[in-house]
Amino acid sequence: MILDIARLTLFPALMAFAAASDLFTMTISNRVSLALAAGFLVLALLSGMGVYDILSHVGAGAVVLTVAFACFTLGWIGGGDAKVAASAALWFGFGHLLNYLLYASLFGGALTLLLLQFRQWPVPYVLAGQTWLLRLHAKESGIPYGIALAIGALTIYPETDWIKAVDLAHFAIR
Repeated sequence: MILDIARLTLFPALMAFAAASDLFTMTISNRVSLALAAGFLVLALLSGMGVYDILSHVGAGAVVLTVAFACFTLGWIGGGDAKVAASAALWFGFGHLLNYLLYASLFGGALTLLLLQFRQWPVPYVLAGQTWLLRLHAKESGIPYGIALAIGALTIYPETDWIKAVDLAHFAIR
């Protein structure tokens, strides 16, 4: 049952934290990416995932990390975004990787368009004291892409073996 609770909460909670952190501070701590990677490894081992499957998931994370850091060096995304995307790819492996990247891209495009439009309007006086909102509104500010990465991840996560392995009988009301 504890393993099922971990499957249901660990990844979603860390991705939600990454999104909130990026929204409010425009940064994602390395601790979030490390917790995602460590959580994957622990749950993979406790779930009985085979060595080949673990290495395949690590390969997916490595591919995303390589491409994401190339994007980082070009100034297209932040370093935290690159690390979170790679850490999420660990959880999805190659089986769900393309769907994750597609959803993250679509949500990222929508987020970018919304923020560009938001930045055209003045900040309402009532909200002018909110530092995080002023940072988000600043035209020279970037896009907190961690939000799109998290929404994309949370969209795909229910389709993964992590959730399919949960024994819902443990959670039935008796």
